[in-house]
Amino acid sequence: MISINEAQQNILVHVSPLETEKVSVFQGLNRVTPEDHIAPWDIPTADNSAMDGFAFSHATIEDNRLKVTGFLPAGESRTVPVPPGEAVRIMTGAPIPPSCDTVVPIEDVEENGDWIRLKSGIKAGAHVRKRGEDIQLGNVIIPAGTVLRPQEIGMLSAMGTTALSVYRRARVAILATGDELLEPGSTPAPGKIINSNSYSIAAQVLDAGGDPVLLGIAADTLDATCEKIKAGLNADMLVITGGVSVGDRDFVKMAIEELEGTINFWKVNMKPGKPLAFAMLQGKPIFALPGNPVAAMVSFELFVRPSLLKAMGHRRIFRPTVRAALQESTANKGKRPHLVRGLVSIQNDRYHASTTGNQSSGRLSSLIQGNGLIQLAPETSHSQGDEVEVLLLDREFEMRTLAG
Repeated sequence: MISINEAQQNILVHVSPLETEKVSVFQGLNRVTPEDHIAPWDIPTADNSAMDGFAFSHATIEDNRLKVTGFLPAGESRTVPVPPGEAVRIMTGAPIPPSCDTVVPIEDVEENGDWIRLKSGIKAGAHVRKRGEDIQLGNVIIPAGTVLRPQEIGMLSAMGTTALSVYRRARVAILATGDELLEPGSTPAPGKIINSNSYSIAAQVLDAGGDPVLLGIAADTLDATCEKIKAGLNADMLVITGGVSVGDRDFVKMAIEELEGTINFWKVNMKPGKPLAFAMLQGKPIFALPGNPVAAMVSFELFVRPSLLKAMGHRRIFRPTVRAALQESTANKGKRPHLVRGLVSIQNDRYHASTTGNQSSGRLSSLIQGNGLIQLAPETSHSQGDEVEVLLLDREFEMRTLAG
């Protein structure tokens, strides 16, 4: 068996970024840009008013009074200088007129006919947004490798971008194996179970930004397994659940070898998820995950998700980890590192973690009740309050609930 870290490194050297595609700027959300985006102009393109108010030359104020001689709405500009001692009514966003350098907000003046009086002193340059104070012509504003969030989409739009290149979404074929499986919508009979793995894995693919392709269920024969695997080669990578152990009807390894694929490793030193294989077939990565639901999802998080993100151009590909204090005593009596499903919270500025009860790899509810994986080294015991490493899984961690 190899370690989790060795398995991750072994896999990632076989994964390269996919080709790029052109999409509209809006469709670039949560995608990765392969190129630098350079400012084509200054933003703002000219000094402009940050307030609805009056623009004037600060040096020409007399007795805190100014005569109002014009109006400048947003969307228009003025080329004629404003005479000394005079002001122009101006709207937010309108360019500062020639000879003006300061804006006083409407609420800070008293109006009397064509005259205004400043209620209090104001600094020169107040309420003026300077040309280029946001971005400057020629600067790299969004570097290659950036994940495009709403704020990047807004900036690209401000820079006049209507379409851009991004790494394309990875297509991930998903195959379940086993004569005992039925598709959702069926009624379980004795000896039969519902195929939940394909749908949980598909959801994990979607959550990572990929496109899942469901291949259905392969019967427990070598020919059926080979045919399904060949169909999966139309995608960028293939994820198989079940059929990778040492049972009489576990045909996945045999099928990969029959199709002249190369199995890079089989079995990882971890719990849950020991019977896990990674292979390459016709240049496509194949992940053969355990059939137990929890083991399959945990294995996806550790090995498939980082590979999927790397393929789509991401540079940050691993979930965050934190040090958390245990809420109860716990132990790992086994000889493999144990990834215990846990619930992480923050109390008094410190992370805390508790287990989610029974850790059977068939209990999907243990993942539903938690938001992280507590990492326990082999043959270790921990007391309440001891700090352990926890891998965070939940994107909504520490978001506040709706009041009431």
